[in-house]
Amino acid sequence: MAKAPAKAPETGDAPPAGKSKKKLLIIIAAAVFLLVAVGGAAAIFLSKKGSATKEKEHKAEPAKAPVFLALEPFTVNLQSDNGDKYLQISMTLQVQDEEQVNSIKANMPQVRSRLLLLLSSKDAAEILSAEGKEKLVTEIIEKVAQPFVAKGEPQKVSGVFFTSFVVQ
Repeated sequence: MAKAPAKAPETGDAPPAGKSKKKLLIIIAAAVFLLVAVGGAAAIFLSKKGSATKEKEHKAEPAKAPVFLALEPFTVNLQSDNGDKYLQISMTLQVQDEEQVNSIKANMPQVRSRLLLLLSSKDAAEILSAEGKEKLVTEIIEKVAQPFVAKGEPQKVSGVFFTSFVVQ
């Protein structure tokens, strides 16, 4: 049988095995650290970008269109020391939603009565100024917002707009 040829002694060209393993481990550790750092930075960047996109989506939602309810015109006698004065007024209420419109329509006799009592208690000089009209708007909102039944929910009226306002 033939014997296997004997191995040639190692030459000095190859580095010792201990040093090459150490360099390899350092390179792998640096590569892993670099990948983790890049991955973490990408995650942070994408999460900020994603939240900005979500904010834009929330802002892009269309605002609810206002819901209006036009009331029949009112004609009332005003309090006056200088003779007979009357007020002819038309107005539109701004409410939260269609449910509020239906509730107010269902209780329109109460609403009209409250507003007639309020309007007829006013003096002509009091409601002719801009401040007087603004105060009247606030009072109308308070009257219409009152619950229709004891311990009931108040109406959600957010505005009153005069469409006609004549004092004579």
